[in-house]
Amino acid sequence: MNSVRAANRRARRVTRPPRPVQQQQPLLPPPPERNNGERDDDVPADMVAEESGPGAQNSPYQLRRKSLLPKRTAYLSKNSMEGASTSTVENFGHRAKRARISGKSQDLPAASPAEQYLQEKLPDEVVLKIFSYLLEQDLCRAACVCKRFSELANDPILWKRLYTEVFEYTRPMMHPESGKFYQVNADESEHPNPWKESFQQLYKGAHVKPGFAEHFYSNPARYKGRENMLYYDTIEDALGGVQEAHFDGLIFVHSGVYTDEWIYIESPITMIGAAPGKVADKVIIENTRDSTFVFMDGSEDAYVGFMTVKFNPDDKSAQHHNAHHCLEITVNCSPIIDHCIIRSSCTVGSAVCVSGQGAGPTIKHCNISDCENVGLYITDHAQGIYEDNEISNNALAGIWVKNHGNPIIRRNHIHHGRDVGVFTFDHGMGYFESCNIHKNRIAGFEVKAYANPTVVRCEIHHGQTGGIYVHEKGRGQFIENKIYANNFAGVWITSNSDPTIRGNAIYNGNQGGVYIFGDGRGLIEGNDIYGNALAGIQIRTNSCPIVRHNKIHDGQHGGIYVHEKGQGVIEENEVYSNTLAGVWVTTGSTPVLRRNRIHSGKQVGVYFYDNGHGVLEDNDIYNHMYSGVQIRTGSNPKIRRNKIWGGQNGGILVYNSGLLEENDIFRNAQAGVLISTNSHPVLRKNRIFDGFAAGIEITNHATSTLEGNQIFNNRFGGLFLASGVNVAMKDNKIMSNQDAIEKAVSRGQCLYKISSYTSYPMHDFYRCHTCNTTDRNAICVNCIKKCHQGHDVEFIRHDRFFCDCGAGTLSNPCTLAGEPTHDTDTLYDSAPPIESNTLQHN
Repeated sequence: MNSVRAANRRARRVTRPPRPVQQQQPLLPPPPERNNGERDDDVPADMVAEESGPGAQNSPYQLRRKSLLPKRTAYLSKNSMEGASTSTVENFGHRAKRARISGKSQDLPAASPAEQYLQEKLPDEVVLKIFSYLLEQDLCRAACVCKRFSELANDPILWKRLYTEVFEYTRPMMHPESGKFYQVNADESEHPNPWKESFQQLYKGAHVKPGFAEHFYSNPARYKGRENMLYYDTIEDALGGVQEAHFDGLIFVHSGVYTDEWIYIESPITMIGAAPGKVADKVIIENTRDSTFVFMDGSEDAYVGFMTVKFNPDDKSAQHHNAHHCLEITVNCSPIIDHCIIRSSCTVGSAVCVSGQGAGPTIKHCNISDCENVGLYITDHAQGIYEDNEISNNALAGIWVKNHGNPIIRRNHIHHGRDVGVFTFDHGMGYFESCNIHKNRIAGFEVKAYANPTVVRCEIHHGQTGGIYVHEKGRGQFIENKIYANNFAGVWITSNSDPTIRGNAIYNGNQGGVYIFGDGRGLIEGNDIYGNALAGIQIRTNSCPIVRHNKIHDGQHGGIYVHEKGQGVIEENEVYSNTLAGVWVTTGSTPVLRRNRIHSGKQVGVYFYDNGHGVLEDNDIYNHMYSGVQIRTGSNPKIRRNKIWGGQNGGILVYNSGLLEENDIFRNAQAGVLISTNSHPVLRKNRIFDGFAAGIEITNHATSTLEGNQIFNNRFGGLFLASGVNVAMKDNKIMSNQDAIEKAVSRGQCLYKISSYTSYPMHDFYRCHTCNTTDRNAICVNCIKKCHQGHDVEFIRHDRFFCDCGAGTLSNPCTLAGEPTHDTDTLYDSAPPIESNTLQHN
């Protein structure tokens, strides 16, 4: 289709007077011969005397002493001078070496007084005024006369006037090499005269300047010396003149609006806007019927830069415009698009389309914004490099990558899109590095349908929905990104997708950090996930990711939440300082949690409830404000080889079932293992020791199987069984416990003195009808004997309680406890949370 359109392009001829055929003359005239040893800066002695003598004071032209401008280097480097002979550009602005001739100075005629005066005494202001009437080639010839003229002829003000007259730029446009243009501030340039340097670099080009060509060619005397410059009224004319003599493939498009020209580029031309101020704002190329620019086979080294490119059709939704774009880059071409503003008002298609095998442009420093369709579309095995672009406020995705498209996209700013920021789908790929993607209406980055991009060191934030959305068998590698402050999850993974999320910081989301659901997979590895409003990682509905080596901390909710038949391998993570449980497992979920450090939480360490199952093995679980592990309501996990310590509400609380095997449970503030009503766990080969309350407590209507456990050095005692509890026991060792409860009873103390109101020691407790105690009150045996002697009392059972008499909550004061106290030194403060080395390091 493109070749047909190119073949039908209007053939237009350049209207220009014919030039006489003549041999090209060198820019610079041959210099006069000098005697051997004479230098440009040699000044005759008589001239020095004349200048400094009395007559010099009376000269009418002695405005000031001759002062040369600061010395500037006006020569090309050695490499750029190689081969310099007759070419206008090669010799442009440079002084030819003068031949040295043997002989004495009298072999040459002496300079006349007029010549001496002109070269040596005429004031700088006058010389500069004369030079201001010269064009560039004559100015270069004047620079060859003498050292003084060379320095004056290189005055930046002279060259700026000539430069802006030809090119219009208000800052020098440097062109050091093919495909590279950039503007500099004149006072910050490394060149002593950047105007002249740029003039030389840009000299051999054609100019599209509507209305000027006729004037230029009808005034040859006015523009004598610029015969090699070409001027055209239209871009099509300039493209048709690529075979003209002296044409170097460089086209300057001057200020103006160019509408509905057919610009099909099939050769390695360079086309650049030329205008004052912000160049791209002043040079506008627009099409209303067809693609504005089409790059075809043969344009692999073409360059287009510093202009606005628009596609603005009358019927903005016509389906045939789906094939029309601002820039269309087809197979086997790799142009450079630089510093362009790209706008499309069409509601179908895309602003930039890169399509086909071998399509590999470089698009850099462009602004692709405010389009009513997709911003940048890369498809059908196309590649290319896209760097430092501004892509914003497009109606559809800022970037689409589809059908094995595989671009390299670096340092782009992709934001405020009315859809997704970047959308890769249908086997799209790509390497995205150091992009800033934010405030898009949908996800910052979406991956779908076997797409497999690599996203490295990007910032993906403030998305109005999520940060990264991987679904419908999407893949991708997301490495070392910052993903934060998104309204929904930082990363969503669903519907059999399997990405790699590695080394990212995922934080301060308005919902969760990483959300895996609907049969999602993925490797979640080495990330720092913190400060999110919901769970750091959430796994649900048959999803089964690998989650390892992450830090999940300081969340406003829980650390890891596995629910609704969630699965997964969760290993070697550090989960700490979260507001709710470190890990939740619920509603039929069966994850494997292995070798994690779960610590310093504000509630439970690991919480199984509502039929939560799974395996919890080889973990360190410590320093939680509640218990280390809780098992509730139909849950039945396997808990093996863990170290569970420092829990303020105990080590493991069992309210249902479970297998507890080969764990070390120690230094917990309350019971090492509490087995509550209607629970039926199996405890095998555990070591339960150094607790600040009981080793194991089994309450009313609970049962258990205890085999091969070691229970020692616990403060309240080793094993406590409530009334009616029957336990299957085999090969347990209960030894060297401190038995503080039995000792307090034998000493006649109120048990509140050793429990305070935060703990529930297990012993006989009673109720006093005389004191009108309720079902919520309990009284220890020693208070019954002492404080309630002679009252109507009732034995309730042997179970966990704290004494309300000693706590001072009954009508009569306790005579054993003394003044009512809420001091918790005897229990709660005896097991302060121990700060972990990990926490100190973080």
